[in-house]
Amino acid sequence: MDLRQLHALLAVAEHRSFSAAARALHTVQSNVSTHIARLETELGSTLIDRARGELTSEGEIVADRARRIIGELRSIEHDLASLSDEVSGHVRLGIIGTTARWLVAPLLDALQRAYPLIEMVIIEATTTSLLPQLVSERLDAAVVNLPVDHPDVDTRPLFDEDRIVVVPSGHPLTAYDQLTLAELEPHPVLMPPTGTAFRDEIETDARRARVTLTPLAEVDGLRLLTSMAFQGFGPALVPASAAPRYLDGDWVRIPVEGLSRRAVGVGIPRRSPPSAPTRAVIDTLVELITTSGTHHANIIPTAVADAF
Repeated sequence: MDLRQLHALLAVAEHRSFSAAARALHTVQSNVSTHIARLETELGSTLIDRARGELTSEGEIVADRARRIIGELRSIEHDLASLSDEVSGHVRLGIIGTTARWLVAPLLDALQRAYPLIEMVIIEATTTSLLPQLVSERLDAAVVNLPVDHPDVDTRPLFDEDRIVVVPSGHPLTAYDQLTLAELEPHPVLMPPTGTAFRDEIETDARRARVTLTPLAEVDGLRLLTSMAFQGFGPALVPASAAPRYLDGDWVRIPVEGLSRRAVGVGIPRRSPPSAPTRAVIDTLVELITTSGTHHANIIPTAVADAF
């Protein structure tokens, strides 16, 4: 078994065809086929369903291990380089959209000044989408909604923020400067799906207040939820950062009494310690939020130094 075989397997898993995998690896399809065939022979298992271009159950097991092996080798290179030189290497950071809106630009600026040799790849997605990528180690770290209940993900807090309702002009709720959950109850609202941390915490708050909130629609994506409210579809329960105060439009922000704050944190794969460049990115995140997070309305920093 050699690394070329593992890279070939992961490329086919990602691109779902031998030809696309070959293009991604800058080689010819026959080389990819040969590497996969030799790996299957060595392991005595069929790893790829050729008809569908998908990993078999055995292939999933091998691919999971392969990602960790390759990730660890990359981390070794980065860590050793950092002993004698500036911190350098690639970091793949996932981040939820509402936080990305105000954090990514200053993060990249700070990293460029402090760690110019770190190459960043930013993936914006929902927590639901980011967690599987973190577990499989396709991401080195991710900024996600808390709490995260997964045995293979380690998290630390970054900040809390208020939850608000964004209401289009003309809706009856615009008559309020502040709402209670009981006042919100008669009005269907846009919310994330059941099972997401954001929605589950809203439901917990509603049960505590003995009210039942009715979804106007369930959408897994807080920026999309907010955009729908901006466009007049209906009121949306969102974090305050989804509707920053520098944005103006035909809508209003209304605080909701009785809603707990949303917690946002950074997560890493528990099975692999972060590399030197990943630690540098996380440290920069913590410093940024600690020093500048309070400049954003409704953001309460909770990050601590030496998070991992």
